[in-house]
Amino acid sequence: MDTRWFQDFLTLAEVRNFTKAAEIRNLSQAAFSRRIQGLEQWLGVKLVDRNAFPTTLTDAGERFRQTAAEVTAKLADAKAELGAADTRNHVRIALPYALATTRLPAWWKRWSSGQPLTCSLELGNVHDTVSALMSGAVDLLICFQQAQHPIRIDEARYEQVTLGTEVVRPYAARAEVESGRLRMPGTQAQPLPLLMYSPTVYFARVVEIAMEQASEKISGVRVFEAEMSDVLGDLASSGLGVAWLADSSFESDRGWDLVALGDGKWNVEVSICAYKAAGSRQPGVEALWQEICRHSEAGDR
Repeated sequence: MDTRWFQDFLTLAEVRNFTKAAEIRNLSQAAFSRRIQGLEQWLGVKLVDRNAFPTTLTDAGERFRQTAAEVTAKLADAKAELGAADTRNHVRIALPYALATTRLPAWWKRWSSGQPLTCSLELGNVHDTVSALMSGAVDLLICFQQAQHPIRIDEARYEQVTLGTEVVRPYAARAEVESGRLRMPGTQAQPLPLLMYSPTVYFARVVEIAMEQASEKISGVRVFEAEMSDVLGDLASSGLGVAWLADSSFESDRGWDLVALGDGKWNVEVSICAYKAAGSRQPGVEALWQEICRHSEAGDR
């Protein structure tokens, strides 16, 4: 159970509209609905009458509304009571798994050097990590951004710095390419086996953009979907198809024997951006942010 589900439910109970509540919580309606369903499954009761319009709470939902409000308030009080002194130098960062397992170790070594900082991570998809930043559950957000598929974050409320850029390219096993068994863009008679990101992953849309804007259309069939780029890289390295991978995917030595395909026709560039709430006064967060900005200005990634 995720405690943010309580706030999701309270927002829905207040506005009585799934679409509006999802917008307030900075989630897609599908993701917001899944979270409400997750809360209902955890409780074992229906909280919302989905046969009524506008949205109406069930009797159980009305009773749980008060409990959710009390729990949320107590959690906020406990967080404040546990002491600012213990959290002065603690930083909470939200980011996708792909960056946590590749770029983060080198970043943290540079950014925290000489500072008595501690850190906790929240890993998740774009909706969950952005929501964590906007709800105050984390101090910093680091994520991918693609110009034609931007993440909507209020520039007046959040500071932003670009940490660098990466290119997402199609890759396949060297043996499959050299043997001629895998050739871009594929044909109707011999379509490419495509290893794609799950629809809930930000890179799913990034890859779609690369394919839509290419001068040649790909003839392929989706043979596998996964959320994690290292899973797709492993599958591609095993000769099972073509996977789009960012430069950061190769930061760790995974033993992949992959080659890029397409001479850049199906590449797409993404930025890596960091966000922090404007006006934060927490010493550890501010010290880390200054280092992030300094290394970004120096051209470090």
